[in-house]
Amino acid sequence: MITRHLQYLTALARERHFARAAAACNVSQPTLSAGIKQLEESLGVLLVERGQRYVGLTPEGERALAMAQRVLADYDGLKQELSEMREGLVGRLRIGAIPVTLPIVSLLTTPFIERHGGTTIVVRSQTSIDIQRGLDDFSLDIGLTYLDNEPLSRVQTLPLYLERYVLLTHRESALGGQERVSWTQAATQPMCLLTPDMQNRRILDMHFHEAAAEVHAVVETNSMITLWSHIRFGALSTVVPESFLLLLENMDGLVAIALTEPSAAHLIGLVASDHEPLPSVARALLQVARTLDLQVTIEKRIHTALAAR
Repeated sequence: MITRHLQYLTALARERHFARAAAACNVSQPTLSAGIKQLEESLGVLLVERGQRYVGLTPEGERALAMAQRVLADYDGLKQELSEMREGLVGRLRIGAIPVTLPIVSLLTTPFIERHGGTTIVVRSQTSIDIQRGLDDFSLDIGLTYLDNEPLSRVQTLPLYLERYVLLTHRESALGGQERVSWTQAATQPMCLLTPDMQNRRILDMHFHEAAAEVHAVVETNSMITLWSHIRFGALSTVVPESFLLLLENMDGLVAIALTEPSAAHLIGLVASDHEPLPSVARALLQVARTLDLQVTIEKRIHTALAAR
């Protein structure tokens, strides 16, 4: 019963609304309120500031929330391990991935599914800040993000590959006939870039700054689909990770040009909470990832894709 009450508390903190929290827990609002009241009585402290509507958690409630998240994560991990002993790995693997890693995430999830067909995978496109928050509150099992730039805290890491960059522009543009361009040259093009709250954009701004260049973003977006649309159907250029070329089978008038001066690369990898034990699904993904050489796989696939064009 106590785990159910802890679920009520975490849902209320997440939804910040009694009715929505009750709906998330598939119970009535009076049931949720009564459960939280029972939890308060058993602990002997007030956990929730109450008014006509939800106000927030008391300091004791914030402390109880952190412990509740940990207890529920451990309880779910225990259920996963016991189930795995009976019927193999089951459950949901929740992955938070920064947008620039989405083109390669299937290189991880496909071999994982082949080995653990009883699982379900949920992949969310998130900022690195969201991934940190999700690992801290146990709403994520694992993240896919930068390891060497604005690294996350309270995590264990597994390096996967180096992210390198290309200028994606139109063949008829001023730079369209070049094989390589500098960051200074790239900055002369009208750009569509990710918004500054995205770590990839901050990395690109850093490298433009290193080249003493000022880039002009005509359009900024936090959506990779929106970015691609403005490049594909507009007259703008962009800078993207080289791994994006894996998804661009038909360039149709676009060219990808290697960026040099400075030469830039950043390490991408998996991050998981340093809280032990890890959920079985997170541990299993790390085990699968250790058997892969994503750097070689990505480079081979890019070479094959470019040769076919």
